[in-house]
Amino acid sequence: MTRDLPSPARPLKIGTRGSPLALAQAHETRDRLAAAFDLPGEAFEIVVIKVTGDAIQDRPLKEIGGKGLFTREIEVALLDGGIDIAVHSMKDMPVEQPEGLLLDTYLPREDVRDAFVSTAYSGIAELPEGAVVGTSSLRRKSQLLNRRPDLQVVEFRGNVQTRLRKLDEGVAAATFLAMAGLNRLGRDDVPRTPIAPEEMLPAIAQGAIGIERRAADARAAGMLEAIHDRETGERLAAERAFLAALDGSCETPIGGLALLNGGTVGLRGEILRVDGSESLSEAGDAPVEDGPELGREMAATLLSRAGPGFLAGH
Repeated sequence: MTRDLPSPARPLKIGTRGSPLALAQAHETRDRLAAAFDLPGEAFEIVVIKVTGDAIQDRPLKEIGGKGLFTREIEVALLDGGIDIAVHSMKDMPVEQPEGLLLDTYLPREDVRDAFVSTAYSGIAELPEGAVVGTSSLRRKSQLLNRRPDLQVVEFRGNVQTRLRKLDEGVAAATFLAMAGLNRLGRDDVPRTPIAPEEMLPAIAQGAIGIERRAADARAAGMLEAIHDRETGERLAAERAFLAALDGSCETPIGGLALLNGGTVGLRGEILRVDGSESLSEAGDAPVEDGPELGREMAATLLSRAGPGFLAGH
């Protein structure tokens, strides 16, 4: 392993999207690898890859292809050898990876909560009747309308900076951001109120960073093993199995969160009609090693309760 370590002359190439948050996550990955192997920062190269999801900002994700929009070009570069590893926000990741790629390394999970962001109001309950809220997330839209059907929801895409500018311009009275992103960017200046998961269940894998590699790359496998956070992996195994069994995509309002308690994993999951008119939830626990099976069983229970057409909004 030692002789295969990257160096300034032959750096490990880390692929990422170009947003400030994506770059912060890539830098965290680089710093953890550098510390684990006592390497200089110059032994790594951050490679920014333009993805379709960032290039097209004026249409909802469901209209242009869903979750793969934030990963496809990066995964092509990984398969082609242009980069050695890829750093992703796990809530953007499809549940299946392309053949030849593995996603089995996770950094310690950040705050999983959503943040209510507004310069005028401190929470959902404070919003006046008919107020406009901006979000690009179907889950957040459905959860919000389930609680406050009087509100208006408008499409709100872009990075943190773009969304805050839209608030300042009066496009909406409030929006939602992930607490994890605000924390990783050090944006203590953003007026936010964290929302408890009991009040708004987060997206599957929210707050988690995943690192993808080529399945046959032994050097990357050995290096990534040194920074993998086992507990985050165990939690995401249950959550992503739940998502996979529901055929989760950007067109499907789904929330879920797994927590560990000793050798047990507890999972809460929720599905909603797109218009927020109905919400169904389940909760359960199991030994940690059975987390994926728990996720699949909970999904099956919810699907049987929902009946055909529920997730399509009919």
